[in-house]
Amino acid sequence: MLSFRDVSLRRGGQVLFSAVSFIVHAGQKIGLTGANGAGKSSLFALVRGELGCDTGEIDLPAALTLAHVAQETPPDPRAALEYVLDGDAELRTLETALLREETAGGVRLGELHERMASIEGYAAPARAAKLLNGLGFAPGTETRPVNAFSGGWRMRLNLARALMCRSDLLLLDEPTNHLDLDAVIWLEDWLLAYPGTLVLISHDRDFLDRVVGVIAHMEQGGLKLYTGNYSAFERARAEQLAGQQAAFERQQREVAHMQSFVERFRYQATKARQAQSRLKALERLELIVPAHVDSPFSFTFRKPRKLPQPLLTLDRVTAGYGEQRVLENLKLSIAPGDRIALLGANGAGKSTLIKVLAGELAPQSGDMLGAQDLAVGYFAQHQLEQLALGDSALQHLERLAPQAREQELRNFLGGFNFQNDMVLRAVGSYSGGEKARLVLAMLLYARPNLLLLDEPTNHLDLDMRHALTLALQDYEGALVVVAHDRHLLRTTADTLLLINDGLAQDWLGDLDDYARWLGGGRRELPWLPPVAAPAVVNANERGNEKQRRQQNAQTRTQLKPLRDAVRQAESALERAQHGRAELAAKLADPGLYEPARREQLKALLMDKARVEMHIEAAESEWLAHSEALELAEQAASVG
Repeated sequence: MLSFRDVSLRRGGQVLFSAVSFIVHAGQKIGLTGANGAGKSSLFALVRGELGCDTGEIDLPAALTLAHVAQETPPDPRAALEYVLDGDAELRTLETALLREETAGGVRLGELHERMASIEGYAAPARAAKLLNGLGFAPGTETRPVNAFSGGWRMRLNLARALMCRSDLLLLDEPTNHLDLDAVIWLEDWLLAYPGTLVLISHDRDFLDRVVGVIAHMEQGGLKLYTGNYSAFERARAEQLAGQQAAFERQQREVAHMQSFVERFRYQATKARQAQSRLKALERLELIVPAHVDSPFSFTFRKPRKLPQPLLTLDRVTAGYGEQRVLENLKLSIAPGDRIALLGANGAGKSTLIKVLAGELAPQSGDMLGAQDLAVGYFAQHQLEQLALGDSALQHLERLAPQAREQELRNFLGGFNFQNDMVLRAVGSYSGGEKARLVLAMLLYARPNLLLLDEPTNHLDLDMRHALTLALQDYEGALVVVAHDRHLLRTTADTLLLINDGLAQDWLGDLDDYARWLGGGRRELPWLPPVAAPAVVNANERGNEKQRRQQNAQTRTQLKPLRDAVRQAESALERAQHGRAELAAKLADPGLYEPARREQLKALLMDKARVEMHIEAAESEWLAHSEALELAEQAASVG
């Protein structure tokens, strides 16, 4: 399908990669990864024939149909649907030929109609409309002119146009950057069913894990293939780095830090299903830490100056734009330590809620009360455009801290990989990812106690996303985040809030439940708490305090066995976890790995395997009892 033989490429005197050789077989789905600037997009340009390699050869079949997403969208006055249909070049050729033959009374009409039927050309408008719907376009918008859409929506149109092409080879460069979570999940399913060959550039770990079966990783001027998804690649790379002593020592420090955090979180679980989901995500994060030990990014959040309780409260807030109401009856209290992720379809009001919390959008009605010492840190894509393009990164930080020493600010920026003379370069010369890193650096330096992140991972590569995830683990303030990166959501959010039909309600399931709900057409909300019907009571019943006390006592009696079962399961889980910690301490003894102590090591490893089985069983039992208690408490509150 596609082969590279000893290919080298220079750009502006810099060698991006050299002596790269690999083969892509028909039907493979390959993830192309590497740091920003490693040459991934340039490699795509070579395949498309837009660049020529300095040395080596690239082979593609002559009859290959290649599709990719255009980076620019012309100000086209035609309807969006017509623009997307242009992606099927043969369809458009047949339509032109049919029109010509019908006008001229040609003899090829039967042949052309037969070919049109064979490529399902008569169903093409329905196929295009389905693509637009999957990518988040509301019904009816397919007739709007292309030039009426904003930049982000035009990029979705370009993506739909590429998917419309009946291609043999599909090249996708960061296709999720302009999508919300719902559209990302839809695109995953579409790509899994795609029959052609796919090469995908992405910095979304979960997206890569689900879609691709091979990773082509670019670093240090080369490219290496790894069989398996991104998680498998991380494990393999961690093993390679462990062979380097300096990297190994840093790995052990990072792993110890993550182990400490995972153990702390275990005993803070309040919502069974979400807590279990986050705990599993943190355990996976602990496993992948070693693969990113050579990352150029290393930073932490500065401790907020004050942490008032609560930070911000919304009471019966309505929000929207002009006469349009987007959200109604919002009730939300945010305290330090809260970790809230907002879910919902595009346009449901996630960004509207973030803007209200940030103070950029005033409520139309209701009360919003912020603490006296509230300090909001707000990240959104439009803030990248508000940077002073003629100033340097250092100057941006100096405005935040005019009394700080230059070396202190340089050291801080170094954690975001702004090194040496780069801190003095004009921000206008930065890439989108570099601007996003600078805005994040400014947020962290300002020491907010309420952090609002609206799609913070756009333009960030995997190492930077990983560093941000780690930094958020130790952040002491409150976090509200909107993101299509499920790995970030899984590892940082304790509470999921669904924005749907103008309301904000707790989502009691996890992200996998949310994906299943989307796949089911959003027909029902199985993980939302039931809404109590208004009770019909007379005046005597309302005043019957004795009856209410009796009902409360009866409820406590009914719930006691379930609460006891949860406590017993927690105790069993704690005992198993303490046993694992003791075994880990014994296995950390270097002398244990001497040949003379082989049998002792073998016995300890068998004990560790048994303890892990006990922990898994105890966690399952705790989860089952906790979910049963949650449902019983909800039923009691409704009754």
